[in-house]
Amino acid sequence: MKLWTDIEKDVLAGSTCLAESNEFAVYAVGNDTYALVLRHHGMPWQGVTLSGDGVFRVTELMAAASRSLYREVASRLSPDHKS
Repeated sequence: MKLWTDIEKDVLAGSTCLAESNEFAVYAVGNDTYALVLRHHGMPWQGVTLSGDGVFRVTELMAAASRSLYREVASRLSPDHKS
């Protein structure tokens, strides 16, 4: 795992973009290594590299965090808790 604090766009020019959203993208950078990149327009690009196995493990963690966040937000929005 490697943390990138300032990624020049040309560094990823030869890499395949596998998925992207408004500000994030995942690139295949070779040798079973993938980069999750924050591509915010107002700041230098930042990211982290992960192995293929690391991508699966981080995905599992993010899913668990998302479920927890959803439960918290949903419980506050529940009609039972409205005043």
